[in-house]
Amino acid sequence: MKAPSNALKTFSEQDIESFKPEMKIGLLATVTEEGLPHLTLISTLQASSPTELFWGQFSEGRSKINIRKNPKAGFMIMTLDKDVWRGKATFTRSAKTGKEFDILNETPMFRYNAYFGIHTVYYMDLLEQSGKSPLPMGQVIQAAIKTMVAKTLAGKGSGREVLNLFTRKLLDKLDNLKFVAYIDSDGYPVIIPVIQAQSAGTDRVIFSSSVYSEALKAIPKDATAALFCMSFEMQTVLLRGAFKGIHSIGGFECGELAVDWVYSPMPPKMEQIYPLKKLEKVTSF
Repeated sequence: MKAPSNALKTFSEQDIESFKPEMKIGLLATVTEEGLPHLTLISTLQASSPTELFWGQFSEGRSKINIRKNPKAGFMIMTLDKDVWRGKATFTRSAKTGKEFDILNETPMFRYNAYFGIHTVYYMDLLEQSGKSPLPMGQVIQAAIKTMVAKTLAGKGSGREVLNLFTRKLLDKLDNLKFVAYIDSDGYPVIIPVIQAQSAGTDRVIFSSSVYSEALKAIPKDATAALFCMSFEMQTVLLRGAFKGIHSIGGFECGELAVDWVYSPMPPKMEQIYPLKKLEKVTSF
């Protein structure tokens, strides 16, 4: 997908101020060694200048490994006012001291935390961004209703227990946040809100394409896509699978993700849930 003609190359001063509050949704999409999309919640994501973003690391995770090996990234920021910015950026460097390091560690979340703080700051050059746009809540609600109807007509799928009960409940709660990401033709990940997404059986996720329709139609059929779901209680899950395109389900145009990989990003133990990993015998102590 080519960059839209209205893509911006810089952030405004108002954008930069909007990104500063701790209470916001920051998402980072990276590319794995296998060339697959990965999505991570990065609440510290903000801009240091009109052309640079930064974010802090306080725990280990796959996104930090990914971005050091492949600097191409996608990002999305959503404020409490439900204003959304989406874009692409390139990782350039990291630092363990400096102005941004001090800014992040002076925030209440880390300043008064006796157990951990920000230990590394990552910097990214802005490639393009969409500009501020309000989350279209009316369209999202309508899309959620369409998805609810469509899922009753979508069938049971293969019957494989890819999505366990906890994951399905997390996906199906209408006020939980959901986002899909895929790798664009230029190698950069793209993030799209799909708050209307719900489970369809135990191995699929569907979502009405009536909101962010142009962005969803740009996802190539059979491309691998990642879907991140989070609740306001900070319960999260990351799915990945083949995007089966947009097609009619019960008269509603819906996107469909055939899930074949599930990962729990929640501390204290971030681990793959599906496929189940074989237990290995401990031979050295």
